[in-house]
Amino acid sequence: MTTRRTLALLALLGAGALAFSGCASTPAAPGASGGSDDSSTELEVDAAWLDGGRMVAIVTQGSSTCVPTASSVTLQADGSVAVTLEDPAGDTACTRDLVPRATGVQLPEGANGDNELELVVTYGDMRGDTDLDAYSGGPVEEYAPSAGWIDDGQFALLTWGSSSCAPMVQDATVEGGNQITVTFTDPPADQVCTADMAPRVTLVAVDGVDDDVVDLALTGGGAEFATPVKLEVVG
Repeated sequence: MTTRRTLALLALLGAGALAFSGCASTPAAPGASGGSDDSSTELEVDAAWLDGGRMVAIVTQGSSTCVPTASSVTLQADGSVAVTLEDPAGDTACTRDLVPRATGVQLPEGANGDNELELVVTYGDMRGDTDLDAYSGGPVEEYAPSAGWIDDGQFALLTWGSSSCAPMVQDATVEGGNQITVTFTDPPADQVCTADMAPRVTLVAVDGVDDDVVDLALTGGGAEFATPVKLEVVG
């Protein structure tokens, strides 16, 4: 990874995933992080490839306004990747809903999409794991959007830009069973955004998709996708 990409990811960790910084602990992860294996409870976790196999999205259940960040990502001797998730710091109250939310994680050196990947995730006193088949998509340029399937009808979408102004999905429509159009809401005219370049991960749900790999078009969101961007959602 380039120094510029590393700095962007560090900026996201400081700001909080999806710009939801300053939240208190979520109901989905009671207790302090780093609990022992003997005392850990099972964590439901899913994942998807992003950024051409350089990143993954880790999906957990909890507050929609307090998305956890990855405080530690380590390649293990057996080839698996251990990820520790932590809630955003601060004293802002979190909504008490229980929904899937995605955390973008840059893989450490030595781990990539060339082979099947096992992810072992610790979140508070909970622990879970999930496997990803080898990345099956094409190359993705630096700072280009990318998307990967979580499960039937749900995928993680990665865009790059200001960490404080993540794009908001207005709707997602399916045509012909293999073409998805995601339209983002237009931001307020007086919106002020930080000038960083950070990864923003959003979960998108659709119905009526036939294939694991489909064409995706991103549009709307003011100037950001004024010209539609086309890519694939990969398995």
